[in-house]
Amino acid sequence: MALDETIFLTGFPGFIAGRLVRRLATDGARFLLLAQASFLARAREDVARICRESGTRLERFRILEGDITQPELGLAADDLETARRETTMLFHLAAVYDLGVKRDVATRVNVEGTRNVNSFARTLSRLRRYHYVSTCYVAGRRTGLIRESELQHEAGFRNHYEETKYRAELEVDALKSELPLTIHRPSVVCGDSRTGETAKYDGIYYLILYLLMKPRLLSLVNIGNDEVRFNVVPVDFVVEALATLAADERAVGATVQLADPAPLTSHALFDVIAKTLAGRGSLITIPAPLVQATLKLPSSEAITGLPRVGVPYFFLKQTYDTTRAQKLLEPHGVRCPRFHEYVGALVNFVERHPKI
Repeated sequence: MALDETIFLTGFPGFIAGRLVRRLATDGARFLLLAQASFLARAREDVARICRESGTRLERFRILEGDITQPELGLAADDLETARRETTMLFHLAAVYDLGVKRDVATRVNVEGTRNVNSFARTLSRLRRYHYVSTCYVAGRRTGLIRESELQHEAGFRNHYEETKYRAELEVDALKSELPLTIHRPSVVCGDSRTGETAKYDGIYYLILYLLMKPRLLSLVNIGNDEVRFNVVPVDFVVEALATLAADERAVGATVQLADPAPLTSHALFDVIAKTLAGRGSLITIPAPLVQATLKLPSSEAITGLPRVGVPYFFLKQTYDTTRAQKLLEPHGVRCPRFHEYVGALVNFVERHPKI
């Protein structure tokens, strides 16, 4: 499907952003890619690679030096004029994703940066769609079913990342009556379901790396539980969903949760990974309260590799409604693969690349 759009995109050359640009390039889009000064060299390298891999001409890409935390995105006057004149589609992916980020940094990037992107969006006379990438974890400390139509709550947050992404989504959501908007909330993003490729080891990788230390021994004792579902999605599904909904008019005004509609419990995830690594599942299960208490000990981080800021996510009793996302994506043949279908790719990549 041809995509006759000039796309202004923040967050390049990030892991998801780079893959999204490559995917949209195959549809014929043109790009204005906002990159910070410190990432310009890498951005040029990534654009050259994308051109080679997608068969796209280099002139379809223009890298603009800027910073979302600055007024008018830190763009030079000529670049700002070009962006305002040519942009027809806006993707805002830039954010701080670190669970341990300090409040002032998270506020500056996630909240004030999004505020600046919103102001920029209002000046785009040819804008046909504004896509904002949020996270399922704007739900904070809420429990139970989290619906796509729900946002505001007073349950609190586990960290400044969650809080500032929540505050940022509030500001974007308020523009739905003014701009053609779609908000995308991925759950925990892992590597590619086919190649296993990823940019960092966090989320589900803490469990994979833990079991890789001594697969035959550690797989005997399951540290997961049956009351918590850990929602993980491969990056290629997220990118395909973003690209698919880019020009789907039915998604205007929607908030969609790009999550696994049938996530496994952490107990089941443990066993699936254990069977992949050791050829069998666990024999006994440690009570969840004991596991949680142990993981919070200062010494546990060095032993297990799981940072204490990440511990709550393995005991988070939240389920993400994906009704709207599925309704929009299924006619296009886009679905989230099941974890057992791609766990082998994830494990193989980690085994080949112990350090990234």
